[in-house]
Amino acid sequence: MTAPTKYVYEFAEGSREMAALLGGKGAGLAEMTRLGLPVPPGFTVTTEACKAYLKTGEEPPELAVETARALAALERTMGRTLGAPDDPLLVSVRSGARFSMPGMMDTILDIGLNDRSVTGLAEASGQERFAWDSYRRLIQMFGHTVMGVDGDLFEQAIATHKAQREVTGDHDLDTAELALITEEFKTIIRKETGEDFPQDPAEQLTRAIRAVFDSWNGERAHIYRHREHISEDLGTAVNIQAMVFGNLRSAVTFESSGTGVTFTRDPATGERGMYGDYLPDAQGEDVVAGVRDALPLSELKRLNPRAYIQLSDHLRTLEHHYRDLCDVEFTVERGKLWILQTRVGKRTAEAAFRIAHDLREEGTITPDESLVRVDGTELTRLMFPRFDTTPADVPLAHGVAASPGAAVGVVVFDSAEAVRRAAAGEPTVLVRRETTPDDLPGMIAAQAVLTSRGGKTSHAAVVARGMGKVCVCGAESLTVDPAARQFATESGVLVHEGDTVSVDGTAGTVHLGALPLTASDVGRALESGTASGPLTEAVLGALAHADSVRRLEVRANADTPEDAVRARSLGAQGIGLCRTEHMFLGERRALVEAMILARDDNARQEALAALLPLQREDFTGILTAMDGLPVTIRLIDPPLHEFLPDRTELAVRLARTEHPDPHDRELLAAVERMHEQNPMLGLRGVRLGLAVPGLMAMQVRAVAEAVVARLRAGGRPHAEIMIPLVDTVEELRLARTEAEAVLAEVQEETGTTLDCPIGTMIELPRAALTAGRIAEAADFFSFGTNDLTQTTWGLSRDDAEASFFPLYLEKGIFSVSPFETIDQEGVGRLVELAVEAGRAVNSRLETGVCGEHGGDPESIHFFHRVGLDYVSCSPFRIPTARLEAGRAALMDITGGSDSR
Repeated sequence: MTAPTKYVYEFAEGSREMAALLGGKGAGLAEMTRLGLPVPPGFTVTTEACKAYLKTGEEPPELAVETARALAALERTMGRTLGAPDDPLLVSVRSGARFSMPGMMDTILDIGLNDRSVTGLAEASGQERFAWDSYRRLIQMFGHTVMGVDGDLFEQAIATHKAQREVTGDHDLDTAELALITEEFKTIIRKETGEDFPQDPAEQLTRAIRAVFDSWNGERAHIYRHREHISEDLGTAVNIQAMVFGNLRSAVTFESSGTGVTFTRDPATGERGMYGDYLPDAQGEDVVAGVRDALPLSELKRLNPRAYIQLSDHLRTLEHHYRDLCDVEFTVERGKLWILQTRVGKRTAEAAFRIAHDLREEGTITPDESLVRVDGTELTRLMFPRFDTTPADVPLAHGVAASPGAAVGVVVFDSAEAVRRAAAGEPTVLVRRETTPDDLPGMIAAQAVLTSRGGKTSHAAVVARGMGKVCVCGAESLTVDPAARQFATESGVLVHEGDTVSVDGTAGTVHLGALPLTASDVGRALESGTASGPLTEAVLGALAHADSVRRLEVRANADTPEDAVRARSLGAQGIGLCRTEHMFLGERRALVEAMILARDDNARQEALAALLPLQREDFTGILTAMDGLPVTIRLIDPPLHEFLPDRTELAVRLARTEHPDPHDRELLAAVERMHEQNPMLGLRGVRLGLAVPGLMAMQVRAVAEAVVARLRAGGRPHAEIMIPLVDTVEELRLARTEAEAVLAEVQEETGTTLDCPIGTMIELPRAALTAGRIAEAADFFSFGTNDLTQTTWGLSRDDAEASFFPLYLEKGIFSVSPFETIDQEGVGRLVELAVEAGRAVNSRLETGVCGEHGGDPESIHFFHRVGLDYVSCSPFRIPTARLEAGRAALMDITGGSDSR
């Protein structure tokens, strides 16, 4: 008989291994309870309860009974009853999904207060103002989150009272004013919803739990999950916890209270030490919301040395236990420290590498674990340029360097405008006093976020770090006026919406205009192989370990000697794709025109003979740069009409000219003759080589002669010849026969033995499905996944991305573009089938991928799993590919994943 599902767990019953069931927050609370840390007691409603509710629209019948039982146990522990009129127990209700989604779902504090218990709380605490402040917070949160009232209505009411009292902060309002505000809030709820704020504590709790369940399907939660690739079917847990109060001062000892958020290391840079914010006389969400400027954590040491020392000890315990950066929320109530939450903290790319490196050096984690803790996307961010500033570049303002990087964009003051301008291709900087979860779409759309309030633990900072967005918070000298669509600096400079600014998230500054960019320190270190500081030492160390464990080789897509030199400096182990059509542009285009316009074989041969030495020189330069490493040279692939003038422009020019140039008439005739409705599927690749006599032979001869030149110069050339767009083995055999004949001719002419493997690019579904036959005539396969994706999906990348792709992504048909990350079920399956069939025929068949997917982190893991020999990508992406190839090897062995 199957045991009944258990929907509620007390904190002491859980552990960190139960994150899928208890959510990340609940698992953290359970683990801290097991460790003996001072955690306010409570219980967790599981993700299974949420999923059942979302499926049926009703809570599971057992949930009410289990919740009542857990609440009774909590009341016995605390010696108080929820909402009692004399000394009430109050609880918080917080969401807690398996994966951290900061600020995306809902929290309600002070559940249990009503018109009677607020008086009891005032008497029990000896703090009447504290009691009314807590009550107005409950009504405000409950009214907005549970009852659906527009949150601005509450904010406007508070703003009116502050203006009347001529004060600036909520904490400046006295008891009488807070009592009036509380009554106004209840009136707002009644007017907006037609019902009263519920006075029954049990009803408050039940409805709050349901609201947290509902918040899983909120718009901002959907947007966040979509961006972070978090599954939609996980659901959220709900944590019910006894309230402790950071806004409660002792009337006897006058010991201070407050709330804070801290990290065991700096989440922006990775430096060791306690980093965070502390806000005296504040509750719950105040630090994260940024409603008041928090103090640096060091102030807690002055205000309450004992609590500071205890917090330091607890942080060391947690980092040692989790073996990673920990993000901790805490409250000090009348001098007593309480730990409210811990989780493995979000961090910037810089911090990720430094923390992984330092934990490895300290012996806390193994080298393999340190490599799994970082990823290629983070490395790519570190390679982006930074601002090239001089002492003359006086910033408009300084703030907290919350998330590093350099970004330039036009100023916008709300999320909708950021989204609108980004859709039009205009980079933006979202400027707010402080951000809220409702700003998420704008934060995603913007290049950077700038706020005048908040610190390293504010909503803007935490979310921006998680997304890898540049962010400067707490630029207090700026006066942000969203209504006037402008902000003012301390010196009186006005910056209006649409003005361009530069945001330096590393230095914590904002500048007027677009600052020039320079190469990043990481980029320089990768090219030179020399570390220049702790960050570059960490990056080079991670890459060195990745190189030592990876199975996949990493090659480059490079078409010039210059690109080849750069690729090699970044760690390329050869060239997986050299596109020869790129060598026919510029001044050489006239020679291609001459070949197309040739009226007989002699004229065509003359044009090809003129191209031969140029191609030979190109190949010699590339083989020199990659001496000793493989260079895969793809024969010309695009349609010949791409080398001719535009058909319409040429026809118009001829029509407008009284005495047309005969050459133009010949060009138009050639363009008309070679015009295709869909050039992508027309005369290109191997078809072109077979249809234009001498073209393929000229290119193969150029390769062969370049190899001979390098051998005579003492080099070690390894040229491979790739036949593109093959559909049948017959095409490849004809092309191979012609290529081998040319190679034999050059061998005989020069007396030099040539070893140039001949293979093909698999970029058509039929080629993948008949790979077993094609492998009979191929020494290697290189998967051109760009075209293989287009031909498998039956769409043009450029047209699709400009038309319906955004709709498909929005509707969830695509979770990510199949041109960015390999479509494993479709295109990936074709790759897998082709590898299996090809190697069954030719056990020595070399396989690789040279489409853009070769540099995509997730795709690299797939290519490792299906057994490719190498990936090839643009030079800039080589370090990323090296890192991910190493991570793929480790995660394949352990079956594990990134612990974050």
